[in-house]
Amino acid sequence: MGGKVSVGVFTREDRQRYRERVQRCLDALGTMLAEDSFSFPRQQMGLEIELNLVDDECRPAMANAEVLEKIGDPSFTLELGQHNLEVNVPPRELAGDQTLALEHALRETLSSADDKAHDAGTSIVMIGVLPTLRQEHFDRRWLSDSPRYALLNDQIFAVRGEETVLSMEGAPMPGGTTPEKLLSYAESILPEAACTSVQLHLQVAPDDFAAHWNAAQALAGVQVAIAANSPFLLGRALWHETRVPLFLQATDTRTVELKNQGVRPRVWFGERWITSIFDLFEENVRYFPALLPETGDEDPLDVLGAGGTPALTELRLHNGTVWRWNRPVYDVVDGVPHLRVENRVLPAGPTVLDTMANAAFFYGAQRALTTLERPLWTQMSFQAAEENLYAGSRHGMGAQLYWPGIGWVPPDELVLRRLLPLAHEGLRACGVSDAARERYLGVIEARCLARRTGSQWQRETVALLEERGADREAALGAMLSRYVELMHTGEPVHTWPVG
Repeated sequence: MGGKVSVGVFTREDRQRYRERVQRCLDALGTMLAEDSFSFPRQQMGLEIELNLVDDECRPAMANAEVLEKIGDPSFTLELGQHNLEVNVPPRELAGDQTLALEHALRETLSSADDKAHDAGTSIVMIGVLPTLRQEHFDRRWLSDSPRYALLNDQIFAVRGEETVLSMEGAPMPGGTTPEKLLSYAESILPEAACTSVQLHLQVAPDDFAAHWNAAQALAGVQVAIAANSPFLLGRALWHETRVPLFLQATDTRTVELKNQGVRPRVWFGERWITSIFDLFEENVRYFPALLPETGDEDPLDVLGAGGTPALTELRLHNGTVWRWNRPVYDVVDGVPHLRVENRVLPAGPTVLDTMANAAFFYGAQRALTTLERPLWTQMSFQAAEENLYAGSRHGMGAQLYWPGIGWVPPDELVLRRLLPLAHEGLRACGVSDAARERYLGVIEARCLARRTGSQWQRETVALLEERGADREAALGAMLSRYVELMHTGEPVHTWPVG
């Protein structure tokens, strides 16, 4: 989202020119797919982690520009809010011991960055939603210093024409019976900055893209149920993965009337299984008007006709303003185009090991599902997959998910009985070493047996602190302080003590 823009006001002519250029990009992509123009020398994975900055009292620290300067590492970038950073891990092969090497490198990178963040009086936290955020942190002045963020904020509000409404109801706290509710308003898109995630990338061959995307969609509800880490927002205990409804509402360009008409949200699960990556880009162009209609100088069809590789700049910019939970990615490296599935379901944290375990489970299960003799998506409605996402987000390990051949099943049971063996099989097929496969999928197995996610740990810890006499604000601060301590031990969240 942080790419550069060169103008602040768009005219009617700008929008028409952009629409025409996006269509030419789409035509060029169709030609490239038909001519098999894409590189796929080996399967590569990539990783992005969005991070939070807090001060000594675990409150949001609005200091990302200063911290970024002290870190001095180009793999770190600004994110939407001034209390956010993002680390982009260079792509590497999935096979062999590469995941183990990635875990080691990620630990070192984050540890070094945290040391430098301390020089600015802040600390880095990996968590899905920072529980100490308050309404005041959604003021527009806390947008990061990037023209694109300011422009995107203004464009979303210009389209919607009214303030953001945050409205959700959560599950009762441990030991409680009454669900907590949130109804709040914001005059910026900064509630989106509360949503800090892990984004998993996998490079795939064009012919394999549809199967990988469909598999990712089928897995989304399971992923979030067993990895939830976002239970609190503005002092309320809400969904186990509150990021999911929050992200939808924070970037929604629709008024109530447009929602009632069935207009699609820009944070979108989709509406059908696909047969090609082209389906997704074509849907984006057909359904969603431009938010940032800036055009470049390249004519993609002319470049293609001359034997070159088009950047498809307008199509990629447009794709960046449609926030699918599994996003298609077209990219060019050293003049060679490739395709990726970007999985955006997972929250950040709680630890590097938990993050790597979540990634390994996703990559392994996804691969295995693409090789089934009878594809899962021929046995399961797309709407069931979407309902699984919301059920897993709302209830975590307590959800009931639908799965073909089983029916309604808790996520831990589904993973232990069906998906964990598939994930082992899929990682073997990807050439992942036995040591890496057993390390990471062992964490998933133990987490499911303990039925303990980051969200569950947060909720139980806050409930215990309140039982001992703390009010909600004090309990959230104390819980987050303890969370940071345990995060630095590196031990997976299912082993964390409560109390």
